[in-house]
Amino acid sequence: MRARWLGIVAVAMLATSTARGDSPSADNTGANVRDRDPAAITAADQSEKPGDIRITQTIRKALVDDDTMSINAQNIKVITIDSVVTLRGPVEDSKERDQIAAIASRTAGVNKVINQLEVAP
Repeated sequence: MRARWLGIVAVAMLATSTARGDSPSADNTGANVRDRDPAAITAADQSEKPGDIRITQTIRKALVDDDTMSINAQNIKVITIDSVVTLRGPVEDSKERDQIAAIASRTAGVNKVINQLEVAP
């Protein structure tokens, strides 16, 4: 019963905040404008081919297992289509950007890496 009550309170607070014109603190609308371009590659474009899925999984695992990577780096988008890997999202610095690209490039089966990683301000 308490969990239900807390859920109702949270929804009411969000509705009140939205009605006042406040935006939620984790609003990525501005950052995601570029994904509206029909030519932009997004996670929804990930290939279902077993080889492409394996490539994406291998890169993702390498990023998550690397304790030197920031949380942002560990959560970038890795999209593989026909052995071409697209990397998207914010990273802490250019060194991290280059390190991620190197990990993707040396992953077995990768033919090309398109590095669209952005250094966070």
